[in-house]
Amino acid sequence: MLKSISISLIALAAAPAVAQTTDSTPADDIVVTASGIAQPRDEVGQAITVIDAGAIERRQSVDIVDLLATTPGVRFNRTGSTGSVAGVSLRGAETTQTLVLIDGVKVNDPSGIGDGYDFGHLLTGNISRIEVLRGSNSVVHGSQAIGGVVSLMTAPPAAGFAASASADYGYSDTLSARADVSGTAGRVSGEIGGAYFRTDGISSAAVGTERDGYKNFAGNARLKVAFSDALSLDLRGYYINADLDYDSFFGAPADSPDVAKLDQYVGYAGLNLGLLDGRFTSRAAVTWLQNDRDYYFVRGTAPDYGYSGTNLRFEYQGVVAPSARAKLIFGYEHERPDYDFFGFGSTDSQRANVDSVYALGIVQPLTGLSLTGGIRHDDHSQFGGATTLGANANYSPNDGATNIRLSYGEGFKAPSLYQLYDAFSGNAALRPERSKSYDVGVDQSLADGRATISLTAFLRNTTDQINFDNATFTYGNIDRTRAKGVEATLALRPVDALNVTASYSYIDARDRSGRPLFDGKRLPRRAEHAVSLSADYDWSFGLSTGATVTLVGDSFDNAANSVRLDGYALAGVRASLPIGQNLELYGRVDNLFDADYATAAGFGTYGRAAYGGVRVSF
Repeated sequence: MLKSISISLIALAAAPAVAQTTDSTPADDIVVTASGIAQPRDEVGQAITVIDAGAIERRQSVDIVDLLATTPGVRFNRTGSTGSVAGVSLRGAETTQTLVLIDGVKVNDPSGIGDGYDFGHLLTGNISRIEVLRGSNSVVHGSQAIGGVVSLMTAPPAAGFAASASADYGYSDTLSARADVSGTAGRVSGEIGGAYFRTDGISSAAVGTERDGYKNFAGNARLKVAFSDALSLDLRGYYINADLDYDSFFGAPADSPDVAKLDQYVGYAGLNLGLLDGRFTSRAAVTWLQNDRDYYFVRGTAPDYGYSGTNLRFEYQGVVAPSARAKLIFGYEHERPDYDFFGFGSTDSQRANVDSVYALGIVQPLTGLSLTGGIRHDDHSQFGGATTLGANANYSPNDGATNIRLSYGEGFKAPSLYQLYDAFSGNAALRPERSKSYDVGVDQSLADGRATISLTAFLRNTTDQINFDNATFTYGNIDRTRAKGVEATLALRPVDALNVTASYSYIDARDRSGRPLFDGKRLPRRAEHAVSLSADYDWSFGLSTGATVTLVGDSFDNAANSVRLDGYALAGVRASLPIGQNLELYGRVDNLFDADYATAAGFGTYGRAAYGGVRVSF
């Protein structure tokens, strides 16, 4: 049933080459997550959704998960106020089986119980592009890409000089502000930006009365130096500092004075070399992730417990293009995830080493046909090796008006350091989780591109899934799951001023472990049905107005399917009005009809809330 959703120095970083576009190649037609290099979308047989800078600005959303929720195949849950723990599931996979990249750097937390990524602290302030790849893809991305990949990118430097800023204010004393400056001078280009968010929030516990406030500062920077036409240096960095009041989740959620603080550092430094007139390119890079989480039972005291996860990676990628119709991508990666814990009278520190090699071939044997296939092997210092395969095809018989897609992907997820080595529940004999994913889809463009319809059917089987074994009180490879479903999207532009997008996804994700209490039950917090509809209209006098409606079906909060989460419908409206060439006023109302709903049992969600602000750009 459906019912009425200390500022510190920024670490240097850079990402693998982000797609460069020309006037004849729109950014939306280029994707990088499928193979790790920039590709036209009609060469890719996998299901990918792009949320570009224009869409992010129009929607005015603060949380990344609110944007992702309108994407087919995505389900999310959040435990209360803005900043609270939020997980994203792709096609019914576990939230820990979603691989997350920021500017090409893996940011899944090595100190998390399952190496998952907490989307709660990831706001839209300095994100300009999101790619969502659905389906297993460990050949390119390694561990954790069982459900798929969410890749987030900051804005590239402007060709000349550009600056922009925005600020808005609204419900619950919420202030959001951002600014960035970028430019290019000769062979040097760079960008620096910052975003600040503050709110009194809501009670994270649904039964609570005390508001849980939140503060978030995010900074990003990049620098590119082209020493010659063939050789360049990329440096990029991303930093998040967050401070959250939250309600205790030990037992039923209830008001409490608990506090969580986060410092997240993301860094990349890489050299890019092109030889033989671009037919052979190389990228060598070092990346760094550090995720420090401290928890306090009472603000103002010393932290009661905390976690620190770090991941140092070395990456080499080579691309050989002997002709315009063939590419070979190959690479080597070494990473060393570290896990540290303190609290409750004890400390723990663990680490692992992972070495990986992969190769991926992309060929176009016939006009309109693109074939991709690859293999990867990962060697883990604890459990040994994991080999994965993948292949996909895209065929267009009519110059891109119709695209028929086929995809097969294998995925694996290494056990987390916590699951392997925790003193009380760890199991050093754990094997990696494995998956096999199948897709078939078609994209059809109509009316000279004013309408596009996409349909995809998928199936994924996951084995050796890790869960807590109540018989041994340790983690074990005890789960098998299956997810199948259909995704559909529609994009319409009947007139130049009107844009309409709609998506629907059906996901049947079930336990197949054979355990009597759970076998055949739906996986928790994964609704079968979800629909999203967005429309934006640009009026002749400059005003832009828009609305988004999202409907999510019933789900269950637990594996035994005994706690139901009712479906819900959310509506939001927005508007913006330019004042001259450099100034714009904007505003939105979220949850317009004040729907009462939950994405996790016992945790609160926002009611009707209004916000307004101003943007400037130069």
